[in-house]
Amino acid sequence: MTAPDRAPVVARTPEELARIRAGLGRTALVPTMGALHSGHRGLIAAARGRAEAVVVSIFVNPLQFGPGEDFDRYPRAFEDDLRTCAEEGVDVVYAPAVEAMYPGEQLVTVDPGPMGHVLEGASRPGHFAGVLTVVAKLFHMVRPDVAVFGQKDAQQLAVIRRMVRDLAFGVTVVGVPTVRDSDGLATSSRNVYLSPAERTGALALSRALLAGADASVTGPVGILDAAREVLREAASSEAPVELDYLALVDAHTFAEVGADHRGEAVLLVAARVGSTRLIDNVPLTL
Repeated sequence: MTAPDRAPVVARTPEELARIRAGLGRTALVPTMGALHSGHRGLIAAARGRAEAVVVSIFVNPLQFGPGEDFDRYPRAFEDDLRTCAEEGVDVVYAPAVEAMYPGEQLVTVDPGPMGHVLEGASRPGHFAGVLTVVAKLFHMVRPDVAVFGQKDAQQLAVIRRMVRDLAFGVTVVGVPTVRDSDGLATSSRNVYLSPAERTGALALSRALLAGADASVTGPVGILDAAREVLREAASSEAPVELDYLALVDAHTFAEVGADHRGEAVLLVAARVGSTRLIDNVPLTL
C-alpha cells in the first residue's frame, strides 16, 4: 500500500494502466468524475481497508450526460484531486481522455433494464446506460477485485449491482453510507454551484428525508406525507426548491412500494435549487 502523501502513479491510457496493474495485488477501484470531496475520501478509506492497492479513476463521462445537462461546466480540478489522492494513500490514478475511453463511436452500450428507466432514469433518459457502459469498461480495464461506490447515488449503486450479478462480473461491489456536511447536506461535487441562499434552501432535501424517516412507524403513506410537507414549505422559500420526484421504493427493485410494504426500502428525493439539480436518499426498514 502506498504511504499517505506519496504521489500516486498516473495512467492516461488503457495500455499504461495494464502495465501498472500487472504489478498490483488485490485491487480496489473507486470510480469518480473528479472534484473529489469528503465523500470520496470516505470511499477511498473503505477501499483501502479491502485491498492491497487502490485505484481511483477520474473521468467525466460524456455518455451519462443528456442534452442541456452540465457536462461542460462539471467541476474539474485535477491537481487538487491528485493531492487528495496522495493524502489518502491512493496507489494509482487512472485519468483517461475521452478518446482513450471511447476511441470510436460507442455503438454498444449496457441497458440498465427496468430498474434503470424509473426515477433518475425517467428524469435523465439514457443516463444509466451511460453509467453502466463506463463502469463496465473500467471493470475490464482495471480488473478490480473490489469496487466501491457511495450510497448517496442509491439507484446507481443498485443498477451496478444488478449488472455485476446478471453479467457475471467477478467484482465485489461495496456501498458506503452517504457522507454529509455538518449542516446535513449530502456531499456532492455539484454543491459548488450553490449560492449561500441556495445552499440554505437545499437543506430542505435532507430535512424532508429525516422527517420521512421519523414517520416510518406510520407506514409508507405517512412517510411520504411527512417528507412532502417539508418540501412544500421549501417551494416558497427565498431559494425555492423545485421538486422533481419524491418516492419510497423497494430497496432491491426500485419499484414504488405499496401501503402494506414491509422490509427494506429507500426514500429518495431529487430537486432543483436555482440551476443545480441535487439528489439524496435515506434507507429505511418498514
